[in-house]
Amino acid sequence: MADEPLNPIQKEGNPLPQTLTTTEALAAFCARAAAHPYVTLDTEFLRERTYYSKLCLIQMAIPEDGDDSAVLVDPLAEGLSLEPLYDLFRDTSVVKVFHAARQDLEIFHVDAGVFPTPLFDTQVAAMVCGFGEQVGYETLVRKIVRQGLDKSSRFTDWSRRPLSDAQKKYALADVTHLRRIYEFLAQQLEKTKRAHWVEEELSILTSPDTYDSPPQEAWQRVKTRSSSPRFLAIVRELAAFREAHAQRNNVPRNRIFKDDSLVEMASTKPKSIGDLGQSRLVMREARKGEIAEGIIAAVARGLACDDADLPRPDMSRDKLQVNPALADLLRVLLKAKTDASGVAAKLIASSADLDALAAGVRDVQALKGWRKEVFGADALRLCNGEVALAVSGQAVKIVDL
Repeated sequence: MADEPLNPIQKEGNPLPQTLTTTEALAAFCARAAAHPYVTLDTEFLRERTYYSKLCLIQMAIPEDGDDSAVLVDPLAEGLSLEPLYDLFRDTSVVKVFHAARQDLEIFHVDAGVFPTPLFDTQVAAMVCGFGEQVGYETLVRKIVRQGLDKSSRFTDWSRRPLSDAQKKYALADVTHLRRIYEFLAQQLEKTKRAHWVEEELSILTSPDTYDSPPQEAWQRVKTRSSSPRFLAIVRELAAFREAHAQRNNVPRNRIFKDDSLVEMASTKPKSIGDLGQSRLVMREARKGEIAEGIIAAVARGLACDDADLPRPDMSRDKLQVNPALADLLRVLLKAKTDASGVAAKLIASSADLDALAAGVRDVQALKGWRKEVFGADALRLCNGEVALAVSGQAVKIVDL
């Protein structure tokens, strides 16, 4: 589908956009946007020195002609409130269009507890329309709009003021081309009847659980070689302290101590500031003051944890009795289904999912929602011996038994 001939698309200009710096100006543009079926949006932010993203710029465009149909919003302008934008987010009559929206949505969720409704993510839509896995915006502009993008301002400091003309033009392109991309993908979804596929994926993006990071669960992101419950209890407490401290002080978690330091401390179990000073990997700033005291307390909590409360990793997948022949057949079936649907294989089922299916596990994503429609239902029939695979020319087909 991605290679189908495209209709001629009008070339869009790239004038210097208007920058909105007052709540009144933002409210006026949002009122204009509310009269249209959709609005395209993007953000620029910084996160290198903070735990939470620092919102530096918002881009918006509406489906109108004229240079004033796209604007920049300066959230750093003194006195500007984003509430008019959040009111637009709550307006269910206007589709809010983003590309790769996850980080944008996290910013708005943290700031105001609001999600754009309804949401359309062109990266998600492009994946189910045959453009491959996690397709970039630049690729869609080239393939759909038939233009190139100037990416020279991609890594600039968006928090500095004033913004340069080059930065403004770069930012504008992220929402003006998005209008054409959205209209094309929406038509493709209607034609292929896959809109519900996108809706299923977007339900994850608009769930608060996607963005909440409870400190007591942070340990599960730390890679360790040991599965000792007592060792993991110390890892859990150290990771929880680090996450809570990072959130409270809005600093990156690795600025407190890195994962390799955390694992080392879980092994050496420092009980005093003196012990902590002997750790090879702990940064100097973490060997004193509040961080050092937090580390010692976290280690003590892990050592004192009751046996009944010790974390125990899920080893069930490691003990699966995989049928290798069935796993190979499932991979052949997945390849046939991806060729027929144009959807990237990794989006439908992971290699771990296929092995789990071949071992008799049925609680996998490949058997849920639209994935079951595309692949999972026939995969189950194959696992149950109800169908076989046969070759017909260059294609693999399913044969009922």
